[in-house]
Amino acid sequence: MSMALRAFVVLLSILECAVAAVAAAEPIFYESFEEDWVGRWHPSSKEEYQGVWKHAKSEGHDNHGLLASEKARKYGIATLLPQVVEFKDEPILLQYDLRLQNGIECGGSYLKFLQVQKDGWTPTQLDNEAPYSIMFGPDKCGSTNKVHFIFRHKHPKTGAYIEHHLKFPPSLINDKLSHVYTAALYPNNTVSILIDGQVKKSADLLSDNFDPPVLPPKMIPDPEDTKPEDWDERAKVPDPEAVKPEDWDEDAPYETEDMDATKPEGWLDDEPEEIDDVDAVKPEDWDDDEDGEWEVPKVSNPKCVDGPGCGNWTRPKKKNPAFKGKWYAPMIENPAYKGTWKAQEIPNPDYFHLEKPNLEPISAVSIEIWTMQDGILFDNVLITSNEDLAAEYRDMEWKVKFNVEKMQQKKEEAEEAAKKSLFVKVQDMVFKTLYHIAELPMLASQKDKLVEFIERGEENPVAVLGIFGGVVPFGLILIFWFLFMRKRSKISKKASLAKAKKDDITPDDDIKSSEKSRDKEKGKEKVTEENAVAEEVFATRHRRPRRET
Repeated sequence: MSMALRAFVVLLSILECAVAAVAAAEPIFYESFEEDWVGRWHPSSKEEYQGVWKHAKSEGHDNHGLLASEKARKYGIATLLPQVVEFKDEPILLQYDLRLQNGIECGGSYLKFLQVQKDGWTPTQLDNEAPYSIMFGPDKCGSTNKVHFIFRHKHPKTGAYIEHHLKFPPSLINDKLSHVYTAALYPNNTVSILIDGQVKKSADLLSDNFDPPVLPPKMIPDPEDTKPEDWDERAKVPDPEAVKPEDWDEDAPYETEDMDATKPEGWLDDEPEEIDDVDAVKPEDWDDDEDGEWEVPKVSNPKCVDGPGCGNWTRPKKKNPAFKGKWYAPMIENPAYKGTWKAQEIPNPDYFHLEKPNLEPISAVSIEIWTMQDGILFDNVLITSNEDLAAEYRDMEWKVKFNVEKMQQKKEEAEEAAKKSLFVKVQDMVFKTLYHIAELPMLASQKDKLVEFIERGEENPVAVLGIFGGVVPFGLILIFWFLFMRKRSKISKKASLAKAKKDDITPDDDIKSSEKSRDKEKGKEKVTEENAVAEEVFATRHRRPRRET
C-alpha cells in the first residue's frame, strides 16, 4: 500500500471518529421553548383540559418557557419525538427545568414519557388514559411532597401493565427559583434521581425499592387453604375454675359521700350563685316579637366568689373504699393454643425472573397535570444518552438562569431586611415618644395604666402599627388645631387694630372707654333704685288710714 493510500485511510478513520463523536453529543430530543411552541407542541382537545398554555418569559430575565398560566385547572399538552427511544445498552437521561414562580401548595408539575400509542393517535388526543412508560417530576398536595419516579411494566405472563412507584423519593424544592430535575436510567438496572445536578436517590429497578416490586415472590399463601374450625389462636383464656368471692359487691358505686366533711363556716345558704347583671341594658334593636322576651343575663354572685360558697351545700364525693367493679376470672395460659394461623404457601404460578426490566420504549413527551397554582414554567426538556451532555445543558441553561434568579432573590431579601430595619427604628421612636408622653404632669394620675399599655404594645408588633397609626393622625390634628387657632388670633388682633385706627383710638383707650360706660350705667341703676325707695316711704307716710266700722 502506498504512503498516500495509507494517509487517506488514516484520515478517513479520523473523520469517522469525529462524526461519531458529534453524533454522540447530539441530544435525542431537546426543547428550549425560546421560540413559540405552537406547531411543535399540541394542547389536548379533550373537554376537561381547560388550562391555558402560554409562551412566556421567566420572571426577572429573558429566558422563555412553557407556562401553565391559570389556577385550578387541568392541563394537557404533548409533542411527538423525532424517533422512538428504547432502553437497551446505553444510559437514557430524562431532564427538564422547572420554575414554580408562585410556589405550589397543591398540584403536579411532572412529565409523562408516553409509550408507543395506537395507530392514528395524535397529541391532541392526550388524556390521563394515554399509556406512559415513565412518569417523572414533582408532585405536592397535602402530605404528598415528592419527586415521582413511576414506570409501567408489562407482566410477561399475564400481559397486564403494573405501575411501580419509587419508595421514599426525594422531596421537591418549593421555592420560586428554577431547578433542574434529572432521571438517569442505566443498563445495570439502576435509576438515579438528580436535583440541580446532585444525586438525591438511587435504586435498582428490580429491587424492593419499588412498590410493588417488579419481580413477584416465588411462594405465595395458598388462596384455597382455610383455617380449621377447631384452630384456637387465643394465647390466654379466663380460668374456668375461678369463682367470684362472696364479699365481692359489683353494685358498689365508684364514689360515695364524704361523711366527715362539714359545711364551711360562713357558707351563704340564702345567696344564689348567680345574680342579674345590673349593668346589662336591653339592646335597642331587640324585637320581642321576633327575638322573644328579653331576659337580663346572669353573672357570678360576687358574694359567692369572695366568700366560702353559696346556695344549697352538699357533701363532696370521695372514692368508695368498697368499690371493686365487675368481677372477671383471671387469665391463664390457653392449653389449646396453636398460634396464629397462616395459610400454607405454594409456588407462585405467576412467578417470573428477569435479568433486565422490560421498559416500554417512549414515543412522545407530555404534560398532563392538575394544579391549583399558576405560574408553573417548564423549560429545557432533554432526552439524551450522554451524561456529559446532560451536565453541559445544566451548566449552560439552568445554572445561568438560577444564578440570575438567586441574585435577584438576595437583592429582594436585602430590601426586605432594610424595610424591617426601618420599621424597627420607627417602632423605637414611637415608643420613646409614648414614654415621654406618659411622663407629662397632666397625665400623672394615668401614668401606671399608660406605661402598662405601652409595654403590652412592645410585645406585639401588630399593636405597634396600630399605635403608630393612631398617634400620627392625632398629632397632625393637634398641630393643625394649634396653627389654626394661632392664625385666628392673629386675624382677630389685626381686626381690632384696624377698628382702633378707624376710630382714631388705641385698643387700650377702647377698653378704658368701655369700662367707664359700664360704671356710668351702674351709677344710673343705683340712683333709680334710691328714688324708688324714697317714693315708697313718702307714700306710706301720707296714706289715709282705713276707717273702722
